[in-house]
Amino acid sequence: MNCEVCQLKELEVEHFEIREVLRCILHTIVFHRALGLVRPKDVDLELFEITYVQCGVVELEKKIDEKIEHFVSWVEKHPNKKSQICISFYEVKSKPPSWFSNKTERLFWEQWYVNLNVTQHPKPHSGKSHHTKVVVDPGESASEERGSRRVALEVSLREVMFQIIKFVNEKKDHVPPISEGVIYFPHEITVPRKFQ
Repeated sequence: MNCEVCQLKELEVEHFEIREVLRCILHTIVFHRALGLVRPKDVDLELFEITYVQCGVVELEKKIDEKIEHFVSWVEKHPNKKSQICISFYEVKSKPPSWFSNKTERLFWEQWYVNLNVTQHPKPHSGKSHHTKVVVDPGESASEERGSRRVALEVSLREVMFQIIKFVNEKKDHVPPISEGVIYFPHEITVPRKFQ
């Protein structure tokens, strides 16, 4: 079976934006791979003028939030590093029993790589330099920079959401047949390991 891979555009985020950005992306992916009857739930982001849709399944929301918290913990221990979180969809197949193996195996058919560059922007410095005696209000300059960076991130996040929708609409042949009673495909979310 072919495993389709989608590398999403890298986003530059600050630590406080990680949770919102990842919730938006992961829930958008899972929603577009939902199979059965779901109760769509619109969610407005607090930091950006973006609304995304969740499946409305409490267990799924908890699972995604738990993985996001693991990711945030990893980022806190490894500041200023590019990071990746992967959501992989799979099919469970039965294998012929043998002495040393499981009776089931996971056949991965789709993987999404969410790439984040988590930055810590420097604290504002005094506007003085050794070349000039002009003093600029560092708070104003930092505020403008943060505002323009926030707008750029919002635009990039929208692009990622459209990238997800485009991928889902164009790549359908690898999706396995739907099992009866299943609301969404089995999946796993992997975050960087503790020892990296």
